[in-house]
Amino acid sequence: MILLELVLIGYFIYTVSYSFFLAVAALFYKNPKAIQKPKFLNFAVLIPAYKEDVVILEVAATAARSNYPKDKFSVVVVADSLQPNTIRTLRAIPVEVVEVNFEQSTKVKSLNTAMAEIGDNFDAVAILDADNLVGPDFLLDMTGVMEQGFHAVQGERRPKNSNTTLAFLDGLSEAINNNIFRQGTTVFKGAASLNGSGMCFNYALLKGILKNMESVGGFDRELEMILMEQGVKSIYLKKAYVLDEKTSNLGNFKNQRTRWISSQFFYLKKYFSKGIRYGLKGNFAYLNSSILRNIQLPRLLNLGFLTIYTLLNAVFYNFFEWSNVVLILFAINTFTFMISIPRKSYNMQMLKAILYLPKVFFQMFSLLFKLKGANKKFIHTAHGQSEVKK
Repeated sequence: MILLELVLIGYFIYTVSYSFFLAVAALFYKNPKAIQKPKFLNFAVLIPAYKEDVVILEVAATAARSNYPKDKFSVVVVADSLQPNTIRTLRAIPVEVVEVNFEQSTKVKSLNTAMAEIGDNFDAVAILDADNLVGPDFLLDMTGVMEQGFHAVQGERRPKNSNTTLAFLDGLSEAINNNIFRQGTTVFKGAASLNGSGMCFNYALLKGILKNMESVGGFDRELEMILMEQGVKSIYLKKAYVLDEKTSNLGNFKNQRTRWISSQFFYLKKYFSKGIRYGLKGNFAYLNSSILRNIQLPRLLNLGFLTIYTLLNAVFYNFFEWSNVVLILFAINTFTFMISIPRKSYNMQMLKAILYLPKVFFQMFSLLFKLKGANKKFIHTAHGQSEVKK
């Protein structure tokens, strides 16, 4: 029993300390300085869309209206299994459409096909998801820092909707991730965690990397590692934002998290030995991205397990050896969440979300037993009004 307690205490000391120090560091984050009078990089805005007829028209039209010189960017929708009428409407916006048809669809395949078709007359590439509404100054903010030599920049994903308690909770999770894994990591000179969308890269660099990638799930995790192997650390640009649709349906939430958890552990295993080697050479950023971040359970599971452990220690205080330590860890963890959540989110809806947490925790816990093979197949998350089941 003492040995089990030591393992649990050691794990929670690590996870709580990791999040706490990065959350505190995030308080000192500042947006990278931008060039005041940029020359305007030539952007390709790529939007892979798999069966996203419900949302893609608004997304493409919003991107096309970006506050950026019209001759300096092209919006390209990678149409995978879109309806013919959707494709005709897209071309009338007008945006460029690259039609694809794969036996097994992946984002990497879509991006590779699009970049091969549109050619190399671009300086930078922005990647959006088919549900992302891009901020009007997104490209303008990105070019301001990329022209200074930053080749990989992650923008902020903000929630587009909070129409259900689950969607609100999903938005809180995104905000906490932004604070800890992007703002805090950037302050510590690590690589900002890539998000899969709302991100920009040097065009030639990304094209060269993607053509050798075969990722099915979590391509952003692998991309982050390959970039660092080539000496490129991604940075975080908070003021450049996109609005991302949050999951309102529990079934889609489970599909999404299954994909995320599976890819996390898949790439932990794949890059573990490299992470150790790079770490021994003093490359903390690589060690953090490959191991230190991925070796933890998802944050919601950590919160749930720590809460259960704390309650058991409180009820059976004399039975456990480390009850005081557990209470301190729970307090630090709670403080970490409090400083990571945006002030505007402290409202009655957050109270409802807290009461909803136990249900989501048990759903997440059940996913740990359903991960086998999940990273070898494409798992689609539907978006738009059809995604909401009342």
